Amino acid sequence: MAVKIKTQAGTIEISNDVIATVVGGAATDIYGIVGMASKNQIKDNVNDILGKENYSRGVVVRQEENGVAVDVYIMVSYGTKISEVSRNVQESVKYNLETMLGVVANSVNIFIQGVRVQPE
Repeated sequence: MAVKIKTQAGTIEISNDVIATVVGGAATDIYGIVGMASKNQIKDNVNDILGKENYSRGVVVRQEENGVAVDVYIMVSYGTKISEVSRNVQESVKYNLETMLGVVANSVNIFIQGVRVQPE
């Protein structure tokens, strides 16, 4: 599915992969985020951090009446305040979706899939 935005000049269609890339970029820019994690770790047999080309495997986008709902699966750095990092991700994702794509995020749900100890 894709988000459709009607304008005077026509229709703009934004695919879920584009939304997932914007969400993944916004999430990984936040201090305390090690990277994106797969939402289906057992199915994907992946317990590693996803690269930029795989952000869509760590993001679920659902269309709603007046916007989208986004689920973000992340891995956080050991020693950070997880609640604060999660709140920062929510705010950043919402802001980036609205400014870059003109898409309203009704909800941004964060799922912590793991904690990683970072080497010094």
